[in-house]
Amino acid sequence: MRNVPLVEKETVKNMVFPREEVLKSKDSAIERRTLLERATILSNLYHNKVKIVFEDRDGSKMVDTTIWATTEAAIMLKGGVVIPIHRIHSIDLV
Repeated sequence: MRNVPLVEKETVKNMVFPREEVLKSKDSAIERRTLLERATILSNLYHNKVKIVFEDRDGSKMVDTTIWATTEAAIMLKGGVVIPIHRIHSIDLV
């Protein structure tokens, strides 16, 4: 995903996320889950930041941050910021 605007994680709180899944295949969703779990471990143990490309109702955006927790439905970032997993396109373990 090129030319995706970088946003501050604090602005994610004000975004609206549709219910539709952004990935087209089940295999992609499984890979996304694996990467999110790995990114959460790296974030908590080594404070590694990751680039997350996601989509709110206005289009694709990217955030560069650490992941504090991953649940069945969402990821939690610092400051109570939540991104639904079904709206995440990709995770780059920088």
